[in-house]
Amino acid sequence: MEIKKSACPYDCPDCCGLLVYTEGDEVIKVKGDPGHSYTRGTLCPKMARYERTVHAPARLTTPLRRSGPKGSSAFTPISWSTAIETITSQWKDIIRQYGAEAILPYSYAGTMGTIQYSAGHSFFYQLGATSLDRTICAPAKSRGYRDVMGGTLPTAPQEAANSDFIILWSISMLATGIHFRHDVELARQNGAKVWCIDTYETPTARYADHFTCVKPGTDGALALGLMHILNRDGLIDEAFIQQYVEGWEDLRDQVLPRYTPTAVAAITEIPEENIESLAKAFGRAHAPFIRLGSGQSRYGNGAMTSRLITCLPAIVGAYAHVGGGLLTSASGSHAFDKDIIRRPEKEQAGARHINMIKLGQALTDEKLAPPIKSLYVYSSNPACTAPEQALVQQGLLREDLFTVVHERFMTDTARYADIILPATTSLEHDDIYYSYGHYTIQRGDAVIPPIGQSKSNWQVFSLLAKAMGIDDDFFRQTEAALIEKFITSTDTAWPLPVDKGKLASGEPVDLPLPDNYKLDFKTPSGKIEIKNFACKPALPDYRPPHYANDTEEFLLINAPDPRILDSSFNERPELTRGHVMELLMHPDDAARLKLCDGDAVLVSNAQGSAQFTLALSTRTAPGRVVSEGVWWNTLTKTGNTNQLTHARTTDKDGGSTFYDVKVNIVKL
Repeated sequence: MEIKKSACPYDCPDCCGLLVYTEGDEVIKVKGDPGHSYTRGTLCPKMARYERTVHAPARLTTPLRRSGPKGSSAFTPISWSTAIETITSQWKDIIRQYGAEAILPYSYAGTMGTIQYSAGHSFFYQLGATSLDRTICAPAKSRGYRDVMGGTLPTAPQEAANSDFIILWSISMLATGIHFRHDVELARQNGAKVWCIDTYETPTARYADHFTCVKPGTDGALALGLMHILNRDGLIDEAFIQQYVEGWEDLRDQVLPRYTPTAVAAITEIPEENIESLAKAFGRAHAPFIRLGSGQSRYGNGAMTSRLITCLPAIVGAYAHVGGGLLTSASGSHAFDKDIIRRPEKEQAGARHINMIKLGQALTDEKLAPPIKSLYVYSSNPACTAPEQALVQQGLLREDLFTVVHERFMTDTARYADIILPATTSLEHDDIYYSYGHYTIQRGDAVIPPIGQSKSNWQVFSLLAKAMGIDDDFFRQTEAALIEKFITSTDTAWPLPVDKGKLASGEPVDLPLPDNYKLDFKTPSGKIEIKNFACKPALPDYRPPHYANDTEEFLLINAPDPRILDSSFNERPELTRGHVMELLMHPDDAARLKLCDGDAVLVSNAQGSAQFTLALSTRTAPGRVVSEGVWWNTLTKTGNTNQLTHARTTDKDGGSTFYDVKVNIVKL
């Protein structure tokens, strides 16, 4: 038995270090690497049995061609040469008839590897295809942070171990970031208090010392209310503000007077005394630390909300103290020059862009010119994960849409494909990884040969480039050669020297942080910019979410389920066995509607409808219902929660608004 090191490839902020045990061509087991400074040897329940995904009986192992109606899962095996010839022949015909913009790639974070995530960018740029704006996760959160902090490095998560007051804000830590608990527990041992702010009582809320339940989409008003109290009670750090902050006085004088505890309680549905308690605890802390998740950013006001929360550590001087600060998303990705693989200079001038959130609209818009005639999906499952699911499915059913899906399993999207290509897992190809939750990077080489005839994203795009006549040495490189370029790029991409030898060997490497990184504010003024004249408005202020104009009765909270990650891991029977798509409802609402625990209910709005099994619970507040998990449609009766989500975007950067949803509910 051999033990080899790798990294978790999934769309999670933790990017765990792995110890992979192999015998011959088989992965026997996977454990956490105790030598990884952040994940420290622990794995989530999903990755603890990763070998069950790698060697799953349901793995796709050969190219397939559709042999029945779209969506029927009827396919016939073909060779790779036939698959590539079929794809390129179709594309050449489409380009001749409609132009290359009739081809649309669709991908996201099925793998977070630096190579495999971006493997198709340069290919589709040179082809002249429509470009995809990849905004489905949380660009509004990043934008809100940048509007205040510019390019300042976010606080490292390990800082929280030295904090005396930690807020877990809109993050379901025990489902989507379990390793941060290590640092929270270290802080607790030294007396730190932990508060959770979320829209319903998650397991993380139960874990915290205090839970503040905020009305969905109103977190920005809460942040303003906290700042109002901090100012009123003299709990701000005047010296820090004078030295390091721009625009506080204008916010204090022009905006905060409107956000009294009474006014904020009316907006957020948080009792005034709870707002007061939270503000005073935060203001009296020596080194408060906010771990900001992404939930608050998935509303129509997501960028503004994130901007307002980002102001909080500034006015109490948190950055001046060891253990204090704010972590949104870490900047580990900045360690590599990603243009090595993405090659943005290859994008053709004036190329059409389509926001991935609006896939359903793009596929069904009869006026779109040129129309989308071919869809190439990799590292994503839009029939399951994209909003306006009914519209996406309607588009995928088009007989004139030539769809290619590069996948490991027969996902919801693969069922609509004309050609399916078998994909590798992260243990069958080479890549290099960074995290968006900490500052550790790692190389991960293949530890076993590809299962069946599966190929990596990079390998497939190299084949397609050759077949499409793109004569570019770039596509003749190996993944290993690209990795060496990424390692070398750390010399210019990161401010301090990185241990390139250790990185090349496959060991996890901690990116060195400058001694003063928390006070080195990378903004035009060199200060934290609460007032930013590049923004409209220059001063942040609360804005209501989209649903404020909707007429349905209940707010729908879409939340993660710890058994799966987005749509990943639905292929594992031990994780999905016995699953029922539940809808949590407060008993008071159920009594009013004469509904009982276990009732089948139909949830609907203008986007569509889905069937749930009702579960009565005080974990959610009256007027709000909760669904946990993005389940494959094959595991549901009528589709998952994305039958109900909108393709409306955030206030900045075109992000998703999955949580900005209202619905009606009736008994079936």
